[in-house]
Amino acid sequence: MRITHWIGGKAWTGVSQRTGDVYDPATGQVSGQVDLARASDVDEAVNAAHEAFARWRHASLTQRANVMFAFRELLNARKADLAEIITAEHGKVRSDAAGEIQRALEAVEFACGIPQLLKGGFSENASTKVDVYSIQQPLGVVGVISPFNFPAMVPLWFVPNAIACGNTVVLKPSEKDPSASNFLAELFAEAGLPDGVFNVVHGDKEAVDRILENPEVKAVSFVGSTPIARYVYETGTRHGKRVQALGGAKNHMVVLPDADLDLAADAAVSAGFGSAGERCMAISVVVAVDPVGDELVGKISERIAGLHVGDGRRPGCEMGPLVTGAHRDKVLSYLDSGRSAGATLVVDGRGHSIDGDDAGFWLGPTLFDHVGEDMSIYTDEIFGPVLSVVRVPSYDAAVELVNANRYGNGTAIFTNDGGAARRYQNEIEIGMVGVNVAIPVPVSYYSFGGWKDSLFGDSHAYGPDGVRFFTRTKVVTSRWLDPSHGGVNLGFPQNS
Repeated sequence: MRITHWIGGKAWTGVSQRTGDVYDPATGQVSGQVDLARASDVDEAVNAAHEAFARWRHASLTQRANVMFAFRELLNARKADLAEIITAEHGKVRSDAAGEIQRALEAVEFACGIPQLLKGGFSENASTKVDVYSIQQPLGVVGVISPFNFPAMVPLWFVPNAIACGNTVVLKPSEKDPSASNFLAELFAEAGLPDGVFNVVHGDKEAVDRILENPEVKAVSFVGSTPIARYVYETGTRHGKRVQALGGAKNHMVVLPDADLDLAADAAVSAGFGSAGERCMAISVVVAVDPVGDELVGKISERIAGLHVGDGRRPGCEMGPLVTGAHRDKVLSYLDSGRSAGATLVVDGRGHSIDGDDAGFWLGPTLFDHVGEDMSIYTDEIFGPVLSVVRVPSYDAAVELVNANRYGNGTAIFTNDGGAARRYQNEIEIGMVGVNVAIPVPVSYYSFGGWKDSLFGDSHAYGPDGVRFFTRTKVVTSRWLDPSHGGVNLGFPQNS
């Protein structure tokens, strides 16, 4: 199966000089070939978006909202089809794919309210007979560079707001699971979005670099690892672009001695191993505050043993394979390095029973205990089903540990002490905090983003920050002479 670009409202008909393999992670078999864009192909998409912007920027707020409402209804009606695509190329189980689409729908629903969201301010008689008001206007062509782990949700964090604000978009999704983006493009076209407003180019670094360098691209939104996020931010801003680049994470879940340990263990397993740990909000470190370590590790181990790992299309599977063989092998390497560094390998995912083809990219849920701060399994973003337990003597030690980490994406605290929870949310240097909630992804009318090395730029994703990112404010100072007095000055000082 050929997977190609979507440019100017239709599938691209050119000839690609380079292609990449797309795999079914549950079988290890190649399921398609994706065209990898040259710089000239990116320019073709940008030109189509630039031409469309001249018209789309003047579309009424009602027209833009109507397109978003229609797209929302189509996405909701076709969500089962999209979930099948996600499972087939990413490997996550159907329930995870369905959850991803549900969160994407929330972001689309927020953009449906664009007439309310783009209201400016107005000050009558700021000076005598002088009014001052602000308006929010679109930027132009914007680029979105999205990761493999949420092939539908992450693009829809950005694209609906960008389009609803009057911009046009060039999306460069991950080449590992590209088909979801083409599916979204078809739905937008069916929803009545004019040709060229939303374009998709598939590719690798060459495509990314051209998006960052093309002078017609005015802003770039990115989600991925911290090294690439820094590269995107530095390169894009050097070329005069507005950039928001969301990077990596090492999310800690602090468990205090008074916490409900059954609730905490359930949350650790769900947040640590959902989507095979391939999500930036996954819990990868459990911070057990003495004396709960032994009991908590025991409860987590019991729950891991009951996890049904296998092909996400099979009934009852709770965790699927990793996205590629190369990524699986990289994650596997941490099992040996962690044990060599002195951590206790409590559950070895290599021994977990698999309900699927032996050739799939499998690694079962893995649990380490007695992990030290200097170990690579603690310092690195593994991005796989590997959960580490770090033991600390006190609440203060837990806060010090979390704040010392270079990432600041998400964190959670499990406790029945309201005072401790309130203190934690104020003292912790993290962008998103959960209290007895392991994955504190904000609802769509707030915004998503971390601190420190988890975010480059000033704006978080979707919600109010998303509207601000995809618009620029213009302030108008207006003074009209009064025709009933012959257009003469009425005697008031101009700046009174």
